[in-house]
Amino acid sequence: MASILRLKDVGKVWHIERTKEQVVALGGVSMDVERGEFLVFVGPSGCGKSTLLQIIAGLEEPGSGTIDISKSADGQKQTGMVFQEFALFPWRTVLENIVFGPEVRSVPRAQREANAQKLIELVRLRGFEHRYPHELSGGMRQRVALARALANDPAILLFDEPLASLDAQTRKVLQAELVRIWQETKRTFIYVTHGLDEAVLLGDRVVLFTARPGRIKEIVPVRLPRPRSITGRAEAELLEYLSEQIREEVERSLKAEGLT
Repeated sequence: MASILRLKDVGKVWHIERTKEQVVALGGVSMDVERGEFLVFVGPSGCGKSTLLQIIAGLEEPGSGTIDISKSADGQKQTGMVFQEFALFPWRTVLENIVFGPEVRSVPRAQREANAQKLIELVRLRGFEHRYPHELSGGMRQRVALARALANDPAILLFDEPLASLDAQTRKVLQAELVRIWQETKRTFIYVTHGLDEAVLLGDRVVLFTARPGRIKEIVPVRLPRPRSITGRAEAELLEYLSEQIREEVERSLKAEGLT
């Protein structure tokens, strides 16, 4: 499968002005992301997963290394971002939130609204087009955020713990919905999570990061058919393996800081 994204020795150092400290967030990350795959980033807190996601999105500049994203035919930005916070405009309806990106790009109104209606159907919000964000549940607001990201037609969708703030039942439903939408849209999904069970349920590959400074410890292929169940034997074995690897990184980090 062809690569859509290539990272080469990507590093990032944060400069803390107040204390004059330098914090190495990423210690040089290299990998290829395949077109159409569901890739999941996991690792200890503070290992740079979200920082790397923001660099890929163009929201942060890398301190070192290079990022090569395959160009689109029309020159449009190739990435879209879905955050943990829904980041919807409270004064705009569901439909108005979804068309915002195309509106800024001066896409004709009829075209952007027709596409938005298709996305509303895709995320199963038919009948809620004219509701405002405060009239929706958390899960529904996250569906709007996903549709708004898709409205810009990105080849790569980036997710920064999008389900972390939701209750367990809603999270379970949306995990299945994310897989369905990924399969239907055939986009590349890159997904940051602290939930190892979520990584097992969603990912084609799981990228394990070391404790800070974040480096790739291992890329684990998930060769399990969908739909998956965390109670399945193979899934449970993979979950245990990932848990052990993360535990090793946390213990190593604590030891290095003299906390054990």
